[in-house]
Amino acid sequence: MSKYKVLVVDDEVDIREILVFNLQNEGYDLTSAQSGEEALEILSAEKYDLVILDIMMGGISGLKVADKLKSTINDTTSIIFLTAKITENDMLTGFSLGADDYMTKPFSIKELTARVKAILKRVPSKTQTVSNTIELGGLTIEPSNQRVFVCNQEVPMTLKEYEILCLLALSLNRSLSRQEILDKIWRDESYVLERTVDVHITRIRKKIAAAGVTITNRSGYGYALKTSENL
Repeated sequence: MSKYKVLVVDDEVDIREILVFNLQNEGYDLTSAQSGEEALEILSAEKYDLVILDIMMGGISGLKVADKLKSTINDTTSIIFLTAKITENDMLTGFSLGADDYMTKPFSIKELTARVKAILKRVPSKTQTVSNTIELGGLTIEPSNQRVFVCNQEVPMTLKEYEILCLLALSLNRSLSRQEILDKIWRDESYVLERTVDVHITRIRKKIAAAGVTITNRSGYGYALKTSENL
């Protein structure tokens, strides 16, 4: 099993030290940063599987770090946001930037560790066995390494985007309700809203627009992936 690289970003030294200590004990390769500026320097120099990112920091905020990370550095890095408080708009903003999860301060270190494990368990390791490639029009999905190609060009996907796309591809032409998608992708994370699915679908649609497949919306219900001949 590969040793996953995790970056902890928080301007509170106690939180950084607690997270680094506990996650190192779980076998992860840990690095920490005390500001958004330091985090961006680290992320620009080396790839990380997961970033645990405080939203409210002096200087560059966690949201701006996530936006920069996803737009120009590495769109496939998973993100867990840490926040003292959260509103529906805050959550949707974070998910629109590609966040995988949220934890509200103060948080249980056991719960956060469990969520880290759940996310990284779905990140491909070098020892995974190869699964069959999915090909639909100009869309190619490689489950062996969680890569997506549109017209032979690789398209970066967040973990949640990739999982939703795979779910729709494996249920080709069948409409899945928002709740069904939530249950399968976010599982027991009850705080996630149905609108979160809409945000992720919007991002996926933009990324696969040239592939000759379409994510259709059944009004008031959910989504289905369809090829051009089935529209």
